[in-house]
Amino acid sequence: MERRNFLKSLAATAAIAAAAPRRSFAALPNMKITRIRVYSPPKGFLQVNQIFNQSYNVVTIETDKGITGIGEGGSPELIAPCASRLIGRDPQLIEHLWQDMNRAYFYPAGRERTDGIGAVDLALWDIHGKALGVPVHQLLGGTVRKYCDCYNTAGMIPGVTRESTMKDRARLTIAAGYRVFRFDALSVPVNTTYDTRERLNRLHDYCAEAREGVGKDGNWAIDFHQRFDLSDAIRGCNLIEDLAPLYVEDPVRTEAFQQDLPILRQKVNVPIAAGEEWGNRWEFNSLVENHTIDYLRATLPNIGGITEMLKVMAMCETHFVGMVPHFTGPIATAALVNVLSTFSGPVLMEYNYQGRELPHLPKCLDFKEGKLYPNDRPGLGVELDTKPLTQIAEFTQPDFQRGQLYYRPDGSITNW
Repeated sequence: MERRNFLKSLAATAAIAAAAPRRSFAALPNMKITRIRVYSPPKGFLQVNQIFNQSYNVVTIETDKGITGIGEGGSPELIAPCASRLIGRDPQLIEHLWQDMNRAYFYPAGRERTDGIGAVDLALWDIHGKALGVPVHQLLGGTVRKYCDCYNTAGMIPGVTRESTMKDRARLTIAAGYRVFRFDALSVPVNTTYDTRERLNRLHDYCAEAREGVGKDGNWAIDFHQRFDLSDAIRGCNLIEDLAPLYVEDPVRTEAFQQDLPILRQKVNVPIAAGEEWGNRWEFNSLVENHTIDYLRATLPNIGGITEMLKVMAMCETHFVGMVPHFTGPIATAALVNVLSTFSGPVLMEYNYQGRELPHLPKCLDFKEGKLYPNDRPGLGVELDTKPLTQIAEFTQPDFQRGQLYYRPDGSITNW
C-alpha cells in the first residue's frame, strides 16, 4: 500500500472510531452529605450472647442526590465526632474523610472510636459503589476468588444438637460445606471455676475427636480464647501438634500479644491466629512484619472500615499472612465479602447466620453450603428496611469546632 493511501486509511479508521458509541461509565456526581442517622437493631436481634460488647447498630448516610449509604457498628456518642465533620462534605473523598475523622482530635482514636469511624466508612464506600452502579469489590480491582470459605460459630448446622458428640459436630459441619470445623478450648458453664491445668490435661483427647470427625484431610481449628497464660499456651499448642490443627486462635491474652506471641512463636510449631480485639494497623503491624502470626483476625468495622482494611490487607499480602476476620454484624460481613474477595492470600470467614433471620435486611448475604459469595449488587450489596429499627441518633449540622486539622502546603492532612 502506498504511503498516501495508508495515511488515508488510518484517518478513515480514526474517524469511524470517533463516531462509534463508546462504553459509558457513570460519572461521579457532585454530592454533599445531608444527614447521618444511627439505628439500634431489631429487638432481640443477635442478643444470644451479651458478653460481646460488639455493636450491631446501623448507620445511614444520606446525600443531596438521593443516594443513601449503609454501614454498621459504633455508638451514637462515638459516631457524633465523625458525623459532625462530614455534614456538607463530598462522600466520595473517602480517604481524605477518613484521615479527617481519625486525625482531627488531639488524642488518637482508641478502639471504640475507631469502630465508629469504621461504621461511617462502610457507608461511604456503599455510596461510592451506588453512585457508579458497581459493587465495592469491582472498585477495588475485582474478585480473585469464586467465594469466601467459612467456618461456623453460632449458625445452625443441620443435624447438630446439644447432645451431639465432638466427632459428630465436626463431621456434620464439614458435610454442610464449611471449610473448617472450629471450636472452643474446653468451655465450661458460665461463671464457674476454670482450671486451666485440668483443661489442658483433657485437651489432646478433645482435639483427637475433632480430627476424627473432619477426617484425615479435613480442617479443624481451636480457639484458646485468651484463657491461658504463656506457659500453659505453650504446653497446649505442643500437646496438639500431632493432630495438625489449621491454627490455634488467641493462645494468650490480647494485652500480652506484643510480648508473649513472639516467645510463643519460637516454642511451638502450630499455626497461630490472633487479633479479634485489635483496632487499627499500628496495634499489630510488628507481629505481621515479623511473621509472628500466620492469620490475622482483625475485622470490620472494628479496624476502621474498608479504607483501613485495604492497608492491612497489603501488609498481610507482603508478609504472606492470611486473613481470618472475627465475626461481625451482617452488614459488616457483606462488606468483608466485598473486600476479602479481592485479597490474594488465604481467606476464611467466621459465619453466624445460617438458619437465622435478618428482619431488617431483605437482601444482604449470599451464603450457600458453607460459603459466602460476592454479588453484583451496587455498593455493599445490602438492602435495608428501617421499619424494624429504632432511630437513636441523627446528625444534620456540621460542627467543625469539635476538632482541628493541620494541612501540608499541598492540602493533605498532617499531624498535630
